[in-house]
Amino acid sequence: MVSWIISRLVVLIFGTLYPAYYSYKAVKSKDIKEYVKWMMYWIIFALFTTAETFTDIFLCWFPFYYELKIAFVAWLLSPYTKGSSLLYRKFVHPTLSSKEKEIDDCLVQAKDRSYDALVHFGKRGLNVAATAAVMAASKVKGQGALSERLRSFSMQDLSTIRGDSSSTVPPSVTVRTSSKQSQPKTSRSASEGTGSSGASTPTHFPASSIHTSLLQFSASAALGVTA
Repeated sequence: MVSWIISRLVVLIFGTLYPAYYSYKAVKSKDIKEYVKWMMYWIIFALFTTAETFTDIFLCWFPFYYELKIAFVAWLLSPYTKGSSLLYRKFVHPTLSSKEKEIDDCLVQAKDRSYDALVHFGKRGLNVAATAAVMAASKVKGQGALSERLRSFSMQDLSTIRGDSSSTVPPSVTVRTSSKQSQPKTSRSASEGTGSSGASTPTHFPASSIHTSLLQFSASAALGVTA
């Protein structure tokens, strides 16, 4: 555990921060020699970091593994050994030069395939999202229609209950209403009976008899005047 912590600190400080600062100075001073030196180091260090990812999993049990890592980083940085320049010129540069065209073709194909895959999965993601949105909207719409239907059913049941309650009046109420309705009829008939018994019925004379009596009265009056 202690060896792992020490090796991580050494790699972080002397393998990353220290070369980064000197790379900055090389870019600032525009020194081509220093610039090429640190570029070769970063290429070797990138390969070392890639290999370290797997060796930390499978070779961490090896004796003095972390100590060897510290020694390797020191060998790469040492101005006496120039390990990064040696590895680059002996192994990395010839290998990359011979495989450069194949690597470029693979990168172009990978770029195109990644773009096509990104577009494909993006379309599928949009389709899934649109389908989910439509299903959610249909569920909400269905719930709204169901609630409206239940509400209409409840209002219909209430109107039915009201109609039934108005049609089925209790017997006591019908008896009272019938008694109330019979009272004016009986009082009206009683008043008509008392009127017919207490007062005389008026006599109706025909119009022809009245006209004859008037003629006789006028004739007698005329005879009296001539006499």
